[in-house]
Amino acid sequence: MASRVHQLSNEEISRYGRQLILPEWGIQGQQKVKLAAVLIVGAGGLGCPAAQYLAAAGVGHLGIVDYDEVEISNLHRQILHSEKRVGVAKVDSTHIAIESLNSLVKVSTHCVLLNSTNVSDIINKYDVIVDATDNVATRYLLNDACVLYKKPLVSGSALRFEGQLTVYNYNGGPCYRCLFPSPPPPNTVTNCSEGGVLGVIPGVIGTLQALEVLKVITGVGDVLTSKLLMFDGLLSSFRVIKLRSRDPACVVCGETPSITKLIDYEVFCNSSANDKEKHLSILKETDRISCQEYKSILDEGKPHVLLDVRESVEYEICHLQQSHNIPFSILHKSLNEVADIISETTGHHGNGNFIFPLYVVCRRGNDSQQAVQLLREMLPSYLTSPLPPVISDIIGGLTHWSDAIDHTFPKY
Repeated sequence: MASRVHQLSNEEISRYGRQLILPEWGIQGQQKVKLAAVLIVGAGGLGCPAAQYLAAAGVGHLGIVDYDEVEISNLHRQILHSEKRVGVAKVDSTHIAIESLNSLVKVSTHCVLLNSTNVSDIINKYDVIVDATDNVATRYLLNDACVLYKKPLVSGSALRFEGQLTVYNYNGGPCYRCLFPSPPPPNTVTNCSEGGVLGVIPGVIGTLQALEVLKVITGVGDVLTSKLLMFDGLLSSFRVIKLRSRDPACVVCGETPSITKLIDYEVFCNSSANDKEKHLSILKETDRISCQEYKSILDEGKPHVLLDVRESVEYEICHLQQSHNIPFSILHKSLNEVADIISETTGHHGNGNFIFPLYVVCRRGNDSQQAVQLLREMLPSYLTSPLPPVISDIIGGLTHWSDAIDHTFPKY
């Protein structure tokens, strides 16, 4: 009878045979993977490929954290989910997919929104943490928790056609705060929901996150600590740049840290710890109109100007009839064009000239509010006629128009 000094079954040897025969890997590497516990925070575009390849590689225990449910808009990039599981919790959908791929892997699901009160109990059960999220507050939360509880953090991001990847708090390397001591202003941060992403891009980065996890677990290869991998999908190019070393003055991992317990990261970052769309509240309610009110204006045939301030690529997807498109990003340089549009609507009514009301719409009612502010401040100097008597935006934008007025209107 053949003798064994390892703990792999015949099934495991058959399943993982192609990596077992790698001299750098071997039985010892596979045993380390089998005994490892990895937590993936975010079962989305990054988390799905990371979970898929870690499960396929035989990681013994996978934890999945996500608070959200599967939506149809997820499926172009979140490849573990399916049409049949739309409406199912993402952690449960991921569990189902992993179980069908490799039933030898133990899967623990955590259907919660991570915060400073629940993160410690969760991450302490795992050896390596994968940040597959899409918001700044959770990045700082995971970073600080990983430093405090001595866990390596494999961090990835993807937006539009580009992705980035690094490993924090590993082998003396820097943490996230060493590089970014303070969070950026909320209005400068763009996520996939707002900026878009080609589905393949998070697939590439999430797969590379799985690779870095396996390297951390086994000690095989050169881990991306103190280095940042940058991927450009349009050029199909990879570039690795050297990062600053760990900062001795860092407030969380430095020599004399001032942060020794977790804080409220939504307050710290002035932004929510989720990937959902933001809802700005800049204008007074009296300076805005509802979709229902605008529908009445259309039904009654009241003359007005409708300015759509979405990007032109979004305007091409769908738009309301008789709207004029000037993207908010160039609105400050296009006020003459706005003035021309208003002038074209100038008419005569009874005792003199009048200007039609001006309404502004965007995707969700955020950019439209900022556009109204800009128009009220700067438009008078571009008009030879009086300022429109009303400059308002439509609350909730075209997303709410689809929800409340016209269910056939596309949502994206």
